[in-house]
Amino acid sequence: MTAPPRILTIAGSDSSGGAGIQADLKTITVLGGYAMSAITAITAQNTLGVTMVEALSPAMVAAQIDACTSDIGVDAVKIGMLGSPEIAAVVADRLAALAVPVVFDPVMIATSGAALADAATIAGFERLMQLATLTTPNVPELEALGGHEAMQARGVAYLAKGGDAEGERVEDVLVLPGEEPHVMAATRIHTRHTHGTGCTLSSAIATYLGKGMALPEAVDRARLFVRSALRAAPGFGQGSGPLGHAEARG
Repeated sequence: MTAPPRILTIAGSDSSGGAGIQADLKTITVLGGYAMSAITAITAQNTLGVTMVEALSPAMVAAQIDACTSDIGVDAVKIGMLGSPEIAAVVADRLAALAVPVVFDPVMIATSGAALADAATIAGFERLMQLATLTTPNVPELEALGGHEAMQARGVAYLAKGGDAEGERVEDVLVLPGEEPHVMAATRIHTRHTHGTGCTLSSAIATYLGKGMALPEAVDRARLFVRSALRAAPGFGQGSGPLGHAEARG
């Protein structure tokens, strides 16, 4: 029996289970990976919004990463909500020593609209984008990072997610340094149950990279998984509800 890829998610906890660490662990497990976590912050949230956030200490985040990598080992990493510039710095320090694929979801704003990163934390994203195999900003995050021109000037690989844009077609744009942008389009799935789509996508990409897939294939497979999870949403909550991870097809 082949051992599953070991996937470490470094992100915040979502008490309602729809996004963050909880969405990552579900995604990684459903797709056949072995899921590990380093929690950066604890949030009190549900489908209606975030009511409280407490970041952990950078030392505790580093200790979690060290505990996983020194014993279990790691084949790929997903980064989500960081919580503070100090945590961003310590995560970058640890990742610099790892020779594995890294998917960075630059979480700044929750689906509900709550801010999850301040200006100093966003500034700390620069080093992480350089270390990452792929950065996955949504529409407002891409704008905050300077748009396509600034991202291409950084020379980093990124996936510009189009789910927040208007229109019946959702266009995600994969940009790899030195290559023409690759546009991946699909018909929009009309649903209010979109909580944790970005977390799910980035952790799915990391899992597929951990399995040894090439980046374009990993992105394509992850997009299909998210669409399947959207269709399988259980219908929970009064706001932006969670996806149906367990029922989705990988």
